[in-house]
Amino acid sequence: MSGQHTLPDLPYSYDALEPFISRQIMELHHKKHHQTYVNSLNAAEQAYAKTSTPKERIALQAALKFNGGGHINHSLFWKNLAPSSSEGKGNGGVLRDGPLKDAIVQSFGSFENFKKEFNTTTAAIQGSGWGWAGLNVTTKRVEIVTTANQDPLLSHVPIIGVDIWEHAFYLQYLNVKVDYLNAIWNVINFEEAEKRFLEAVNGSKL
Repeated sequence: MSGQHTLPDLPYSYDALEPFISRQIMELHHKKHHQTYVNSLNAAEQAYAKTSTPKERIALQAALKFNGGGHINHSLFWKNLAPSSSEGKGNGGVLRDGPLKDAIVQSFGSFENFKKEFNTTTAAIQGSGWGWAGLNVTTKRVEIVTTANQDPLLSHVPIIGVDIWEHAFYLQYLNVKVDYLNAIWNVINFEEAEKRFLEAVNGSKL
């Protein structure tokens, strides 16, 4: 725990997800918000390394959880997105026939039902948090779950995560979370999601 976390590069340009997510949001979200989680996590880990009592270590747990979760969640989120196929820019928004689509249809009846249930569940989060499609490792089924604040998903293996903090959408969608949730499916990287799904099914760790 040496505090050497760094901000990962985006796998696309800041304007690549337009018109669904604006360049302005992506720049602020990545350079400011995610960078702050990285800086604060490093500071918390460095402080933890210098502690000598359980009380001191317990006092740092909240900072480690919040900033560590923020770093973990956002590192996954950037890879979860891709330039949109509907705009002729990339593979975003395309769920091809394959193991992930089969698993989604098995659990939700159809891809449309899955998106509807995901959006309804995620929009109902009070305050800030994340919506997830995760693999239940016991049943091997894809399920929709939410986490509060920056808590990382620990109950399931994350397949798709959507940030529902206001900083992820407010500059473009104002307070209309549903519009953001409808739009984001145009830039979800289902190839990355399927890769996560297959790794999870084959028993890799969180």
